[in-house]
Amino acid sequence: MTSDNIITVNESDFSEEVLAYSQNVPVLVDFWAEWCAPCKILGPILEKLAKEGQGSFRLAKLDVDFNKNIAIRYGIRSIPAVKAFMKGQVVAEFTGVQTEIKVREFLRTIAPSPADLLLEKGTSLAAEKKWQEAESVFREALQLDSGMAPALIGLVRCLLAQSKTGESLQILKHFPASHDYSNAQLLIPLAEMIHAADEQIDCETPLEAAMWNSIRLAKRGRFPAAIDGLLDILRQQKNFKGGLVRQLILALLFILGDQDPDTRSYRTELASILF
Repeated sequence: MTSDNIITVNESDFSEEVLAYSQNVPVLVDFWAEWCAPCKILGPILEKLAKEGQGSFRLAKLDVDFNKNIAIRYGIRSIPAVKAFMKGQVVAEFTGVQTEIKVREFLRTIAPSPADLLLEKGTSLAAEKKWQEAESVFREALQLDSGMAPALIGLVRCLLAQSKTGESLQILKHFPASHDYSNAQLLIPLAEMIHAADEQIDCETPLEAAMWNSIRLAKRGRFPAAIDGLLDILRQQKNFKGGLVRQLILALLFILGDQDPDTRSYRTELASILF
């Protein structure tokens, strides 16, 4: 193996290299065998993430064919099997081949990577509406993990809060499959309308003019005023533009974030209007 963070273990050194080592640093044990084709798919994913982790966890690979007592002790019935050890105990595990996205999610519960720590910092800054600082931190996280969907959606929130719609739309329209994909789709109409807000738009009705006025307020960062204007439209016509106004409100609330003191009250008000 290439580093102290990726090692091969056996029955003679398992106690020292896994159980004792896990007193200070999480250890991921990959139970595998040379004949196991799925193991050869999962193994490189684990090794890649261990290298990226820069010591946040250790990957220990154990060949079950040559270490049957350890495999029996930990109840290995099928491989690949992965068990995470902390303080000498198994704290999490999975079996079978997993996608890189799934393995990353698994790792975040036991060993936050440098990118995970940056994601947490960026999210905290965004909650404080420090959009420019948060944008820089999310970009740092994405330099370490370009496919990190939570950092991508965080970056988009910051960009839209600053009316930087060009890059926002590019990210949103090529957003990776993930838990944040639906949030990305929610933001697209808002991003498109903010992008077009300065164009000459012929409004056929007062409600349409009011909608675009709210969009212009959002473009200037005046989100509460924009939401108030959109709620007024719904009070007059609940399904105006086929539900677009409701979607715009939800998108603005998503950018504000659940930690914003106004978000909950706005959600309650929206529900009272619609239902």
